[in-house]
Amino acid sequence: MSKAEPEPHFNEEIHAPMRLRICAALAEVKAMEFALLRERLNVADSVLSKHAARLEAAGYLSIKKESQKGHLYTWVALTPAGLDAYKAHIAALRQLAGL
Repeated sequence: MSKAEPEPHFNEEIHAPMRLRICAALAEVKAMEFALLRERLNVADSVLSKHAARLEAAGYLSIKKESQKGHLYTWVALTPAGLDAYKAHIAALRQLAGL
């Protein structure tokens, strides 16, 4: 299989609905500010933080804090391993659905 078509692999860590939504939102961007991601997913800070921490612990997400003009920003991004795992999981779901 080519890099564009990952080997299907069902991933329990990504499969949880909120973690799947986080991965989907981040898959097409280099990084996203935490507040924007929270708004896009329409969840509370605590919910996003909990699931982002779980993805970070798995090595799938990077979380970086940055101070600009006295304001603290938190940036989240899929790691290369996270993007690969997400794509493989989506391929597994397609395979499961017969698509």
